[in-house]
Amino acid sequence: MNTNPQGFLSIVLHAHLPYVRHPECDYFMEENWLYEAITETYIPLLINFNKLLNEGIPFRITMSLTPTLCSMLADPFLQERYLKHISLLIELAEKEVDRTAREPLINKTAHMYLDKFKKCRSIFADQNGCNLVAAFKDLQDRGVLEIITCGATHGFLPNMQLNQNAVHAQVRVAVNSYTKHFGRPPIGIWLPECGYYPGVEHILEGNGIRYFFTDTHGILFAEPRPKYGVFAPVYCKGSTVAAFGRDIESSKSVWSSKEGYPGDYAYREFYRDIGYDLDFDYIRPYIDPIGMRINTGIKYYRITGSTDHKQPYDHEQALRKVAEHAGNFMYNREKQVEYLASMMDRKPIIVAPYDAELFGHWWYEGPDFIDFLIRKIRYDQKTLALCAPSDYLGEYPKNQLCEPSFSSWGYKGYSEVWLEGSNDWIYRHVHEIELRMVDCARDFPRADGLLLRTLNQMARELLLAQSSDWAFIMKTGTMVQYAVRRTKEHIANFNRLHDDVRASQIDEHFLSVLEMHNNIFPEIDFRIYA
Repeated sequence: MNTNPQGFLSIVLHAHLPYVRHPECDYFMEENWLYEAITETYIPLLINFNKLLNEGIPFRITMSLTPTLCSMLADPFLQERYLKHISLLIELAEKEVDRTAREPLINKTAHMYLDKFKKCRSIFADQNGCNLVAAFKDLQDRGVLEIITCGATHGFLPNMQLNQNAVHAQVRVAVNSYTKHFGRPPIGIWLPECGYYPGVEHILEGNGIRYFFTDTHGILFAEPRPKYGVFAPVYCKGSTVAAFGRDIESSKSVWSSKEGYPGDYAYREFYRDIGYDLDFDYIRPYIDPIGMRINTGIKYYRITGSTDHKQPYDHEQALRKVAEHAGNFMYNREKQVEYLASMMDRKPIIVAPYDAELFGHWWYEGPDFIDFLIRKIRYDQKTLALCAPSDYLGEYPKNQLCEPSFSSWGYKGYSEVWLEGSNDWIYRHVHEIELRMVDCARDFPRADGLLLRTLNQMARELLLAQSSDWAFIMKTGTMVQYAVRRTKEHIANFNRLHDDVRASQIDEHFLSVLEMHNNIFPEIDFRIYA
């Protein structure tokens, strides 16, 4: 291992899902977002990280585990549902092993899925007692992960800046939730959607946050112009909070479906799933009970090319390709570091942030890419080292003072995804209930009993209405009806509770139903809005 590298690589995995929990239904399709991510991303990452640790291979990775994700992963109700989900997948995979017995390559892949699903159930239930948050906490405690937080419900903070109390609440609730789950306060935050506006750093600083990330232009358009571009952090003027900028080159090689590694023809094709391909009567027990076909996660074909005639997937061939791509990624980062080090009077840091769910869910071989990359950095080069942002701040505590530019990531980079024609109707309603929440927090500082429960549930409904995921879904056009429904429900729930409070006529039955359904942040205190 190189103890004196020329520069650093900081890989940041943003693990997030919106809060989806529906105890009122025996089955709810959108809950599958969590179950798929557990099977395809979170458990494969845990397997590889622990394997590296057990083999004595040091590494440092940064992960954000958002408060909504942690709440779902730690929820006994959703844990039980995941066990039912993975048990059904095992049953289906066993049938697939029999069905494909005369197709050697397909049958080999069927065995791969069966082995994977059984391992997932074992790791989830037997090794971790159904709580993956504790498994990630253990990796942080052992020094290989730096886990950071996010906005409480992934609320897009630039669209809340009219009400600083609402921004503060998103951050304060997140910090409290993180501390409960991980036994220590967070030192970094992933600003939801990388949404930064000048001044938010003061709220972060007041909550003990030392650093955050922006998209590339958030740093490049800072004032004054940063001396080192995105290859060193800057401190936000008037604060001790550091901003790290995303490196375009390292991101594009993984993000882009056309130019990046995930589009290679050897990799598994995401869009060919037996949930759509096989006979309806055969697959019916494993899809939506109303008969709607859905992805099962069992996919037998590789990308092949721009053709409908896909070739069978060969996992061993895909692993050879992913090892090659990990080597190419490392080589390119080495050359970046060598070039930058020759021009800078300090060691550069290349920040490479990605959605964690890209690795394993969308790009099936993604967790293996990270595994190979860590191994190659350990054994095959001496130019760079992996580090977390806090490690870099420890080595370089003095940094340039700048004011980063208002920015986000996503289309065009200036909030358009979360504020445009399909979703702009949200904000007049959300702003109104933000104001009502602040007024109630100030009017009822000594609330207790039923009133306290009601005000706390109002805070939960407000936070859930603020989730940026709903606006994002409306923009992308995927599950629009569900996103609209969730937004309207939380706003309506808040307003009914608010009206009951103001009329001194609280409906305890209605309140109890909401407390059971939307039970996120049980420790919340509505007074944070004061």
